[in-house]
Amino acid sequence: MTGSANDNAQQDRNPTADPAEDGAFFPSPYSLSQYTAPRTDFDGLATEEKYRGGRWKVLVTAAHERYMLMQNETFFSTGNHPVETLLPLHHIAEAGFGIDIATVTGGPGKFEWWAYPREDEAVASAWEATADDFKAPKRLSDAIAGGLDDYAAIFIPGGHAAMNGVPFSEDVGEALRYFLENDRLVITLCHGPAGLLAAGIGRDANPFAGYELVAFPDSLDFGANIEIGYLPGAMPWKLGESLRAAGLEVVNDDMSGATTRDRNLLTGDSPLAAHRLGKESALALLEKFGD
Repeated sequence: MTGSANDNAQQDRNPTADPAEDGAFFPSPYSLSQYTAPRTDFDGLATEEKYRGGRWKVLVTAAHERYMLMQNETFFSTGNHPVETLLPLHHIAEAGFGIDIATVTGGPGKFEWWAYPREDEAVASAWEATADDFKAPKRLSDAIAGGLDDYAAIFIPGGHAAMNGVPFSEDVGEALRYFLENDRLVITLCHGPAGLLAAGIGRDANPFAGYELVAFPDSLDFGANIEIGYLPGAMPWKLGESLRAAGLEVVNDDMSGATTRDRNLLTGDSPLAAHRLGKESALALLEKFGD
């Protein structure tokens, strides 16, 4: 490889400046070539069975923040990951369950639009069905005040933005404890499990302590993801380390598309798990709440 080609390859690993905010960055071109694709691995639904009762819905607790402040004082331009959000929702909706979108503040749910798979029909279908609600979601506290009785599950999407306000929200904690205590499902993946930390706010112990789950590995976020320019610096805290400190059992140390279920908690490790987790979530919802 010539020196010029070498320089170009290295340049591709530099995070791309986000002109909307001083010191903010999108992932580098090289990292996007490794982590994104025009289509997902969607190959069909898990079942043609549908819930037709009309009552049960899934409460999506999305992130409303755009930027994560890194340890080096740069911003990562983030949001909800579109594959990790919309592909599971496609499976849930096709299984016949309603979907309500909420954020902690009631502000619009933000997306990592650079990861949107523009040739994927399943993701496009879910986005078309939910775009208006992501742009004007419920305030989570209002959803709680209105009653959670008709929600079969709570879903916390992935994306680094799930590590911003969601884990520190008392409203998220209240909602999670309701779903846990009322035999409902809790579904999350990648960085979304950060939200489970909220269940321990104001408690002597996190009620998810002892649960097994998979999540995005710290080794990538604090290693390769910085080296290839996916992140502009080290994140403010470590996901896996914090979950383990709260008593949860993170059972993966790599990104393979793994999913797991422990009681009513369903998790996936990365965007690679979104399709499989969507299938498993639809089947679990139908098993517990179907006609």
